[in-house]
Amino acid sequence: MTDQERTEDLAQLLARLKDEYNVSESEIARRIGTGASTINAWANRTRGGKRGPNPEKLRALAREFPKFTEDEIFAAAGREAPGPPSLEGEERILRLWRQLTAEQQRAKEVEMRALGEMNRTGQ
Repeated sequence: MTDQERTEDLAQLLARLKDEYNVSESEIARRIGTGASTINAWANRTRGGKRGPNPEKLRALAREFPKFTEDEIFAAAGREAPGPPSLEGEERILRLWRQLTAEQQRAKEVEMRALGEMNRTGQ
């Protein structure tokens, strides 16, 4: 990744994506399952906005437009890409989970929801 790509924001990345794939904002929206107004908002926003794009939609951009990596897209959105799920990791978490009391499990569930919400909103 070049220095320019590391410092670009989502609006700049979307402009490159539209040029590279010769697609409109409406086509991008259709392919990732969101509204054209959402893509337009991304294309007209700079870093520092109150709410960042939904991580699932950023992943969908990477899937639909594979010339742009998930890490590159998340960086442009000013977010860290969530780690990839693995069966081994899930099994480790379940083993640990089963060792917790019901009250501890509820507390961890609240914590995990809060972390997930922080990732979704970019805060």
